[in-house]
This record gives sequence, C-alpha cells and structure tokens, in this order.
Amino acid sequence: MSEKFRTERDTMGEVQVPADRYWGAQTQRSFQNFKVGGRMPEEIIRAFAVLKKSAAMANCRLGNLEQEKADLIARVCDEILDGRLDGNFPLVVYQTGSGTQSNMNVNEVIANRGNEIAGKKILHPNDDVNRSQSSNDTFPTAMSIASVTSIEENLIPALENMIETLKGLEEKYMHTVKTGRTHLQDAVPLTFGQEISGWRSMMEHSLENIRLSLRGLGETALGGTAVGTGLNAPDGFDELSAGIISELTGHDFFTAPNKFHALSSKDVFVFAHGALKSLAADLMKMANDIRWLASGPRCGLGEITIPSNEPGSSIMPGKVNPTQTESATMVAVRVMGNDTVVGMAASQGNFQLNVFMPVIADAFLESARLLAQSITSLEKNCVRGIKPIESKMEENAGRSLMVAAALNTHVGYEAGAKAAKKAHADGTTLKEAAVSLGICTPEEYDEWVDLYRMTGVEFCAH
Repeated sequence: MSEKFRTERDTMGEVQVPADRYWGAQTQRSFQNFKVGGRMPEEIIRAFAVLKKSAAMANCRLGNLEQEKADLIARVCDEILDGRLDGNFPLVVYQTGSGTQSNMNVNEVIANRGNEIAGKKILHPNDDVNRSQSSNDTFPTAMSIASVTSIEENLIPALENMIETLKGLEEKYMHTVKTGRTHLQDAVPLTFGQEISGWRSMMEHSLENIRLSLRGLGETALGGTAVGTGLNAPDGFDELSAGIISELTGHDFFTAPNKFHALSSKDVFVFAHGALKSLAADLMKMANDIRWLASGPRCGLGEITIPSNEPGSSIMPGKVNPTQTESATMVAVRVMGNDTVVGMAASQGNFQLNVFMPVIADAFLESARLLAQSITSLEKNCVRGIKPIESKMEENAGRSLMVAAALNTHVGYEAGAKAAKKAHADGTTLKEAAVSLGICTPEEYDEWVDLYRMTGVEFCAH
C-alpha cells in the first residue's frame, strides 16, 4: 500500500508531505535535504513547546495576538509536552546552524494541528505561531530552557542523591583505618571514611559549580528577533515572555540584558559545560578509585567489595567485573569530548549570530543527560553497596613502611628513612628494624606509631 501525501506550499512552491504528519513544506524540504546524523534532541522540541506557548500568551496579553489563536497555540503546545505529537519532529541536528528548520518544524506542526482542532484555517506558522520571534532568538532560548530544565530536574537530583549516599558511607566507616596511597605507592594511614569524604567533597564542589552556571543559562534571547534589535517584537515582549517561561517551567529565566550578546555568543554554554566537564573529571577519579580498591579479588588491592551485578567473562567462570565504574568512566570521556565540541562551536559566532547552535545544544544536553543517568546508575548499582574488607585494610596499613613518618618528630627524617629501608630490604616489620637499629625501644615505637592517631580523626572530631 503506497503512502498517502498532501500538498503543502511555501515561498519556494509546492511540496508533497506525508498525509499523516502535521509538518509543512519547510520541514519537508529540510527532511529531504539533510540526512546527516541523529534527530534534534527531544529536550529542544519540548523547550520549543514551552517557548511557543509563552510567546503566544505574551503576545495576547500585549494585544498583539487574538485570544482564540493564543489558546489554540497553547493547547497544541501542551499536546507536544504530553508526547501526543511525537513523530512529527523528524529533523536532524546537522541542519542549518541557526536551527531555523527546527523552529519552522515546530511552527508548522502547531499551526496545522491547531487548524485541525479549530476545524478551520486560522493559524499561520509564520504570522501567528512565530509572531514577535525569529529563529535567531527562539533557538537559543530553547537551548536555555532545555539546559536549565535538564540540569535542575535530572542532574542536580542525581548528584544530591549520590552525595547523601557518600555521607552515609563516610560516617559509617570514619574509624576504619587503612593505608593511604600517593603516586600509586604506599603512604601514611587514613580512614576509609576520610577517603570517602574526598569523593563526597568532589561531588559537592561540582554541584556548586553547576549551580553557579545556571544564572547564565537562564538568560533568554527571546525578543531579540533577527539580529538583536527586537524588530517586529512589541515593547515588553522580552521580559513578559521570560516571566511566563519561568511560570510554566518552575525554573528561573529572565530576559538577556543584551540581545546582541545573546544571539551571537554562546559563552554561557562554554562556562556551564566546563562545570559538567569538572564533574566528569571527578566522576572519573571516584570511579577509578572504586575499581582499583575492589581489584582482585585475590591478586589485586582487594580492600573493598562492590555489588556483583552480572557475570564478567564469557570464558572465565566466576569472574565479576566493576562494570558500573567502567560505564561511568566512559561517560566521563564522552563529556570531555563534548566539551571540545561546545568550546569550538561557541567560538564560531560571526557578526550577529552563532551558526553552530544545534551541535552545541546536542553536545551539551547529551552531557547533562549522560551524567545524570550515570551518577544515578553508579549510586544505585555500586556505591551504596560498597563494603570494606577490614581485615585486608588492617593488614595493608600494618605492613606499610610509610608509617615511619610518625617517627620523624622523635628521631628525625633520616633515622626514620634508615629504618624503613632496612625493613624493606630485610623483609621485616618497621618496628623490628627500628628497634634493631637502636632508633627506639619497642615501648617507644608503640607509643609513637599509632595508626589511628596518625589519621587525625579524633583531632578533627574536636
């Protein structure tokens, strides 16, 4: 059975469009001409629905659009947000750099669906749905809405949950002594809780950095229209539309004070993605620490156990791998790559417009999405199930020669180094080496080299 089409028209002529889709001629032309990569992120489409509803409401309140038209536009936008019109947004990321074709895709779908609801041709995609707007200010506004929403509704809650889990582990194991490691070599002791506190603090600092970036992302370009002058937009449209966007989303948005900047520069996305990259770096560090500490079970460090979620080998029976940490580290690498994309694309603003916006949006939103999903998965399937093997931690801490640092204030650095080297060469304990060298008595050693006291936990607690 052949697919049915209908005829749509634009300023370039007639185009055949699938009869069961609401898009129009401009969408169809883009759909036919750009078969490059994947589709525009769903977050951008839903952000456009919020934007178009807000613009219609603002235009109506300013006496610039009839109530019937504004209501129709708002109704269709709600259908987009509810997912009822999925399948009507087929355009790819790698299209025009201004995102014009996706803006028109949304305009055409809203107009055609609205006319279907009204039972008459009342909405025009350009004259009504796109009133007081340009692709040049709508696409960056959609980027702002999508980015803030993704971060505040998904990434921040995932981070907060991870932080709470780490706090619980930190408190639980604050008095569990283990050896420290620097340069991948033995170092002085600390507690497992202290080690975890470093992970927790990394997540907290990343969260703070991300929150700092939200203000810049909250600036909306809407009202700047084509080049930033606000041509064809009524007075007050920019501030009113930003306020409505805030009301509809529950997040803070405000009109950009300089629309020429808002259209041509994407520095706020570079700054914000830098915070995402910082989180990726911390995620990489924490995930690597976890998988190193869990290495073994017999021939590695073997100081912690993590949940066994699935078989780890198709050939080695009983093998279980740290798969959650591997997933997290791959996400970190992807985010770091996306940071290069965002930075390079943002540097390409020419005169009054940046024409790399779709790829910035795609990379940024992918990073935010992947980080939120990865942190949620890592917390649920790995971190909350971390358990120390205390006997192994105690054994390693007791064997470490770096506890010789505790002798420094009593016998000096050189004497302590001599004892450590002798113990290592002879295969004896540090205590045996120090006593045999006459550096200290057994009683003095026991008094001076107290592993728990060396961690400073009790001092910190006071």
